[in-house]
Formats: sequence, C-alpha cells, structure tokens
Amino acid sequence: MNPPMYPLSPRLASTTAKFRNRVPTQLRRVIIIYIICACVLLIILNIDLVPSMPNYSGVLKRDTTPRKAADSKALGGFPRKIWQTWKIDPFSFEERDSTTAKTWTTRNPGFRYEVLTDSNDMNYVEEQFGPSGFNREDIIDLYRSVNATIIKADLLRYLIMYAEGGVYADIDVEALRPVQRFIPERYKISEVDMVLGVEIDQPEFKDHKILGKKSQSFCQWTFMAKPRLPVMLKLIENIKGWLTEIANKQKVPIGEVVLDFDEVISGTGPSAFTAAVLEEMNKRSGSVSITWDDFHDLDESKIISGILVLDVEAFAAGQGHSDSGNHNSRGALVKHHYHASNWPSRHPRFNHPVYGEVERCNWNADCVRKWDEDVEAFELLPLEVQQEKIKEKRAQDSQLVLNTNSQLELREPNPIPVSQ
Repeated sequence: MNPPMYPLSPRLASTTAKFRNRVPTQLRRVIIIYIICACVLLIILNIDLVPSMPNYSGVLKRDTTPRKAADSKALGGFPRKIWQTWKIDPFSFEERDSTTAKTWTTRNPGFRYEVLTDSNDMNYVEEQFGPSGFNREDIIDLYRSVNATIIKADLLRYLIMYAEGGVYADIDVEALRPVQRFIPERYKISEVDMVLGVEIDQPEFKDHKILGKKSQSFCQWTFMAKPRLPVMLKLIENIKGWLTEIANKQKVPIGEVVLDFDEVISGTGPSAFTAAVLEEMNKRSGSVSITWDDFHDLDESKIISGILVLDVEAFAAGQGHSDSGNHNSRGALVKHHYHASNWPSRHPRFNHPVYGEVERCNWNADCVRKWDEDVEAFELLPLEVQQEKIKEKRAQDSQLVLNTNSQLELREPNPIPVSQ
C-alpha cells in the first residue's frame, strides 16, 4: 500500500523511480536550470510582442518618451475635443462644409468632434452656465439677448472653450495637420495652457485711423485651450460690459444694438481676443511688460506665461500680408477658406463714397498711402466739388454693373428650340 502522502499511482511511481535511477543526480539539477534559462531567453526575444502599459502622466518629455506614442494617449491636460459652430447640424451640411469638417476627424481619429448649431446652442449654454454648471445666469441672459450673428458666434466660441476647452475652429477652416502638431516637440505640453497663432502683424499701421486696431492681432478662427482658463471668462465678461455700454449709448436693448465692422472686430473679434490675451500674459508675468513687440516678425514659436504663440504661417497662411507664407509649407497647420465669412455685409466697413474701403489694399503700404492722400485731398475740396466727384463715382459704378451683366448674358448659351 502506498504511503498516504505519495502523489503517484503505483505504476507511475515505479516508472519515475526507474527514470530517476538512470539519470545522474547532477544532470537532473542542471536540466531544471537549462529550462529556466530557456524561458527567460524566449521572453527577452519576444518582449516587443508584449503590449506596453499606457502613459497617463499627461506630461511629454522629449528625452524620455517618443512623441508620437505619447500623443496617442494624452495631450497634457488639453481635452481631446474639436468644436465648431454653424447654423445647421453636420448631417445637413453643404458638400463644401462637410468636406472641410471631415479633415478634422480624419486627421484626429482619437478626438471627439462636435458642432453646436442654432438649434442646440442655447441648451448648451444653459446647461454649462446654469445652476448645475457655473451658475452664471447673467451670462445666460447675455447670450439669449444677443441677436447679431457674428457677436453670438464669437461669444459662443469663448463660452465653449471656457466650459470644456479643446480645439475651436471656424466651420470654413480646414485641418492640414493633426492637432498634436500644434505644440512643437521642444515644449512640455504640461507647461502650455493655450495655443494660438498670429493673424495680422502690420504694426506700421497701428496709428492708422481705420486699420490701427486691426493691425496687430492673434487669430481666433482656430485656437486651443485648456478648460476654465481665466482669460476666457475675462473675455466673456469684457464682451458683456462692452455690449451693455453700447446699448446704453444707443438707448436700446442689447439685442437691438447697431454695430459696424470695426466695432465688431474690437468688441468681440480678433482685437478683443488679442487684448484679453495680452492682459492675461502681463498678469501672469508680473513685473515684465508684454507687448506686441514680443510677437512682431515672429519666425519661431514662443511661450509666454504658459501661452504658446505660433508664427503667422501656422493658422493664417496665404493671406498675402504679414509675411504669412503659403499653405504648402510644413509650418501651415490649417487653411481658412473664408466661405462662411459673409458677416461684414451686415456690419459694413467704412466705405469712402469715392475711394471705397481701405481694407481692399490688403495692408499694402503704397496702396494705403495713396488712399490716405486721396481721402485727405477730398476733404479739402469745396462741398459742391465733393458732390460732383461722388456723382461721377456712382455713374462709373452703375456703368460697371451694366457692363458686367451684359458680359454674363453674352456668355449664356442660346436656348435650344423645342421641336413641335
């Protein structure tokens, strides 16, 4: 009978005993070591087949972590969200808008993409800034009361970026590069709170009576931010105060204020955006004074007070001014098509009755100088001569319209007669 603790059957025990008697004791010990070494060697040779643990630190260090691998996991505090706003939802987009929008999802497959529309924007603002959110009924009332489309669009982008952050892009902006390219490798993403680019860098016109406020500005048709940045809330509150002041001056409700092009630019657009960003930079930097001089002729990105500023080519290439380069360069990250930028028709620029808009010069110094000289000379003319020149200009414009219509009619094919 086998001993109680013996684990083998009599036949198996007998076979094992015979094998053990035939193999020397030292060889049996070496075999075990060989087996262990072989297993370790197999693991080492196939280590690349074992999936690595994801890095959730949120910090990308150039000297320790491959950039491409790390970016696929985290963006250092930047939400992986892309926001756009438009009149209708993506399922109803025109082909041009759909094609442009798809560039964002195609180049950033790991990002959430969302469009706020005229049908759901109010619900979004109420949810984010209502009692269950930031509890700012005054901001909700402000957004509800605004009727001007461009003012509402500007305000909404700032509300979104304050509430949730991520990437904002106008509906007519095409993504040329993935979002991970927004932050150059030499920077630690954890040290960046906001990414923006230069739009207009023409400081030589800063004292111009019309172009001055627009001559130095950051781009706000595309930018990236972490949520709940004070600069975004400050911008929202600045707009609230500005609109309230305008409404009081015009003695109308906020929803009925009348604004021209330059007022929109300086009140909610790029000029307002730029002023708020510079104010935030100075607030963060303390005693160091930050001005536009720090970004003039910027040929390489720089971080100031946690805000990363890219050169003009990044978000505003192909403008024909500000040394903006073109969209074929490696530094161009987006392309603005401008097909949704028809709001100036409701907020016209200053248009001289004889010499038109100075913006048509597109920041060409000689053209602007000529416009200024012509306008100045016009002001010195007697009133009857001014009126005569205005009459001549209107006649020329009318004739131009007639000529254009005639040319279009000549280009139309002759109708094909229908046989009876």
